[in-house]
Amino acid sequence: MGQSAWRREESMAKFRFQDMEIWQRAVEIGNRLLDIADDLEQRKLYRFADQMRGAALSVSNNIAEGAGSDSNKEFAQFLNIAKRSCFEDANMLIVFEQRKLIGNQTRDRLLESLDEECRKIQNFKKSLRE
Repeated sequence: MGQSAWRREESMAKFRFQDMEIWQRAVEIGNRLLDIADDLEQRKLYRFADQMRGAALSVSNNIAEGAGSDSNKEFAQFLNIAKRSCFEDANMLIVFEQRKLIGNQTRDRLLESLDEECRKIQNFKKSLRE
């Protein structure tokens, strides 16, 4: 990496959510879901791909948006939406596997990750009340 690129990266603005484990995990899971969306699009299943893309980004988007809240109560509302988005993602994975659009190993790995993410979001939400 050139020295000027390094300086740009070093001085890049940093948002509160970037250091949050729940956001980092949501981005990782979202990227794996976006890979599925890309595969669905390659197979010309555009509606499924679009639905998956929106849901894949919803968890991390809501965590990030909530981090900008002025109160913990408002942040908790966004975390609740993020958690519900995990359930939406889980539902799509189950349906896609039933329709043989993804394999059961892919489904199981992602369901496990989503379940863990839900628990971490819930625990983080509880810490806001303390």
